[in-house]
Amino acid sequence: MPQTPRRPVLRAARGLALTTHPGPAVAVTALSALLSRAASLPLSRGSRVVTAVACGQLVIGWTNDLVDVQRDRAVARADKPLAKGDVSPVAVGSAATLAAVSCVVASLGCGRRSGLTHLGLVGCGVAYNLGLKSTWWSFAPYALAFGSLPSVATLAAPSPAVAPWPTTAGAALLGVGAHLVNALPDLEDDEATGVAGLPHRLGERRTRQLVGAVLLGSTLVLLAGRRPLRRADLAPLAATLALVPPAVRTRGRSSLAAVVAIAGVDVALLGRGRPRKDPRR
Repeated sequence: MPQTPRRPVLRAARGLALTTHPGPAVAVTALSALLSRAASLPLSRGSRVVTAVACGQLVIGWTNDLVDVQRDRAVARADKPLAKGDVSPVAVGSAATLAAVSCVVASLGCGRRSGLTHLGLVGCGVAYNLGLKSTWWSFAPYALAFGSLPSVATLAAPSPAVAPWPTTAGAALLGVGAHLVNALPDLEDDEATGVAGLPHRLGERRTRQLVGAVLLGSTLVLLAGRRPLRRADLAPLAATLALVPPAVRTRGRSSLAAVVAIAGVDVALLGRGRPRKDPRR
C-alpha cells in the first residue's frame, strides 16, 4: 500500500491550525480562564467553561475563513492557508462541524443558563462572519460577545448570576476595541473585496481615535465597578492614560503595541474580579 506523503499532511494540519485565527482564539480562551478564576468556579466547572469557549473560538475562526475564501483569493492573501490551497474547504468545513457539535455539548455541560449564553456568544461571531462585518453594525457582534463572556463564567457558578454591569460594559467596550484593532491592518484589502464595516466607513485616522476612546472607556468602567476603590487601582488608569496617545497618534508596531498593552490592562482588571470587603468593617 502506498504511504501518504508526510509533507502534504503536515502542511494541511498546519493550515488547519492557522485557519482557526490562533492569536485571537488563544487570547479569548485565556480570558475565559481568568474570568472563571475571578468567579471562583470549581476546577471542574472552570475547565468546562474554558473547553466550551475554546470550541466556540474554533467554530468562529474556521467559518470566518470559509466565508472569506473567495475574497482572500482575490487579493492573494499569503497569510490565509485556505486561500493558498494549503488546506481544503472540505477539511475546514468538516473541522468546523465537529467543533460546533463539541461546542454545544461542552457549553450545555456548564449549566443551561451559562451554556445558552455561550452559544449566543458563538452565534454573534458566526453572524459577523456571514455578513454583519460589511455593515455599520460590524461592532455589535464583538460588543455582545465580549460583553456576555463574563456571564458565561458567573452563570456556571454553584449560585448562578449575571455578571455585574461594570464588568459586562467594560468587556463589551474591550470587544469593540478588539474589532477596530483587528480591522486596521486589512482596511485596503477589505475595501477592495466589498467589505465595508464600521472601521472602513470611519477611515484609519478616526478608527484609531475611536480605539483609544473605547479602550480608555473600558478601563474607566471596569474601575468604576471596583468598590471600594483602592490606591493600587489607580495604577491601571495611569497606565492606560499614558498608552492612549501612542496608540492613537503613531502607526505600525508602536501603535499596535500600545493598543495591546491597554487591552492587557483591561483583561487584568476583568480577571481580578471585584475586591472583597474587609470583614472587619
